[in-house]
Amino acid sequence: MSVKKGSPDRFGYEWNEYSEIIPIHEEQFHRWTPFLEPKDFDGTTFLDVGCGMGRNSYWPMQYGAKGGSAIDVNEKSLTQARRNLASYPAVSVEFMSADAIRYENMFDIVFSIGVIHHLEHPQRALQEMTKAAKPGGKVAIWVYGYENNEWVIRYINPLRKALFSRLPVTWTHFLSLFPAILLYIFLHLGGGRIEYLRLARSFSFRHLRSIVFDQMLPVIANYWTQEEVRALMEGAHLKNIRLQQVNDMSWAAIGEKG
Repeated sequence: MSVKKGSPDRFGYEWNEYSEIIPIHEEQFHRWTPFLEPKDFDGTTFLDVGCGMGRNSYWPMQYGAKGGSAIDVNEKSLTQARRNLASYPAVSVEFMSADAIRYENMFDIVFSIGVIHHLEHPQRALQEMTKAAKPGGKVAIWVYGYENNEWVIRYINPLRKALFSRLPVTWTHFLSLFPAILLYIFLHLGGGRIEYLRLARSFSFRHLRSIVFDQMLPVIANYWTQEEVRALMEGAHLKNIRLQQVNDMSWAAIGEKG
């Protein structure tokens, strides 16, 4: 996959560096999938599109999922996913692109968390996800929102595009230390009123830095309005579409395959 289609090598570095599953990841998973409760995974099969180091496949298996597949296009990410999911042999960890999913009518739940907003062709990926779901199966995404991220789009995004996404990833990681320190101080002085920043006060410095780094490294990062997210879901011909704002600055969406 070329760098123009996303940032798999850069995210591979991230998931190799920050590969451990920690308790706050479960809280984040619940927030990112607000229409799915733990009981909804019990006895089901799932597909995790853009699995990274496997943390979002780990929780469905904890909740009783029968099995599934976790796919990504970076070998460093897949190596860490295999390690994190080693106790769940019913989950296959596979090299596969979101643009060309080799499954059809197979999974009860197909989800992609924090991935398709980094792709060159997000609509194609969502259509491929829908293809992989069983008839009546659920397709869920979590993506960056435009609302309350205007300051990121205005000030941070141009810097990411012009500098951070072009630097060697090791340099970008080193530089992430400094905004992470400033953000940590800001949060612990009580700064920030939106829900995500309130949640971030509970993060360890290491976890906070991983998030800052995650924002700095991609080549592509889209921030979508509620209407744009709904249009993506409708473009995949999903039914019974529901959207919910997450942490005041992102969107979760779910629909059913007809």
